[in-house]
Amino acid sequence: MKKKSFVVGIYLLVLLAGLRAQDVLDRIVAVVDDKIILLSELSQYTYSLAIQLGIDPQSEPDKVDKLRQETLKNLITQKVLLVRANEDSIIVNEKQVESVLEEQIKQMTAQLGSEKKVEEYFGLSLRRVRREFRDEVRERLLVETLQNKKFNETQITRRQVEGFYKAHRDSLPELKESVKISHILFQAEPSEEAITAAREKVEELLRRLNKGEDFAELAREYSEDPGSASKGGSLGPMERGDLVKEFEEVAYLLEPGEMSDIVRTRFGFHIIQLTDKRGEKVYPRHILIKLDPTLEDEKNTMEKLKRLKEQILSEEITFEEAAKKYSRDESSSSKGGDLGWFQIDQFQVEAFKKAILGLKEGQISDLIKTKFGNHIIKVDKRRPARKLNIASDWEQIELWALNLKRQKEFEKWVEEIKKDVYIEVKN
Repeated sequence: MKKKSFVVGIYLLVLLAGLRAQDVLDRIVAVVDDKIILLSELSQYTYSLAIQLGIDPQSEPDKVDKLRQETLKNLITQKVLLVRANEDSIIVNEKQVESVLEEQIKQMTAQLGSEKKVEEYFGLSLRRVRREFRDEVRERLLVETLQNKKFNETQITRRQVEGFYKAHRDSLPELKESVKISHILFQAEPSEEAITAAREKVEELLRRLNKGEDFAELAREYSEDPGSASKGGSLGPMERGDLVKEFEEVAYLLEPGEMSDIVRTRFGFHIIQLTDKRGEKVYPRHILIKLDPTLEDEKNTMEKLKRLKEQILSEEITFEEAAKKYSRDESSSSKGGDLGWFQIDQFQVEAFKKAILGLKEGQISDLIKTKFGNHIIKVDKRRPARKLNIASDWEQIELWALNLKRQKEFEKWVEEIKKDVYIEVKN
């Protein structure tokens, strides 16, 4: 991954001690086969990892130096694996690259506090940060694909699992108190009044656009899509299947520069403009006005869920049947609302944890509200905290044993590959 001087802004920001002005210029720090590792690349990875670990380059330079040394070793290994991935003709889907990249940007934004702070941290615009990190993500996915391919070649015998358990029995973690739960999700639907208000708002924006006002400026000011509004409504490159059906059908009918009429999807009302089209890829931007339910809509939804709970308790319908018929959670409704097992102290949704406290197996919670909607939760089973044992926890122990074996064999395989690859570390 040959890059131009990427981290000049970073060095100016973090003021790393001991670097003279001429040292800021990019240079090669290692060569792996026909690939090079630049100082800028090393710094990019180091500071990205520092964000994830909560290390402040200004106040913790020693930790950053140690992290940089470890990062260089990992980068060399990654380049070695990239050489092998190319030899094995490993490829990754560009849609997956974009998805992982966006998730990484979101995590950095959440950890630093805002997109502006991400730009300040790296000394670059967010668009430039995305461009620079795209290569990193693509390489990481190539290496992960190769690693998974190699992992899948490694199997484990029953005797090896038993040996792992005997060797690590005392250090295996205790299983904490766990619950198996199901839920039914109701989401408030907007009333006719809310729909009318949203439509009037988007119609006014369409009139302004037709009079010649700038699409990007109106998107920044009025669009209610937090992911694209700051980018002038731009959604980036999209392929068939990336967008909801109603949006996609219109986007693919447009020509570059052309703007749609009002389009309704489950997210709300959109005005779409196509900025480019390359083969099967389209580059749309949009203005979204959401269909937000009113307080009265929320109240009616809660009343409906309350009545459904009463029907379940009176045995007019089972919880599983009600979930299949009424729950709006597409990932669990077909399974009767089954969400699986959770350790009680590791619930990501705090409201779920509070709702099930004190409930026995088979009992149903009070109505609760989360950012996803309104829920009732059923405790299917409870499992107390206990020590792992090979008789009842075979699958978990087998997985740990297999992962350990895979990691050891993979590391051994990497060292063998390195013997056939030219590696030079510069001073």
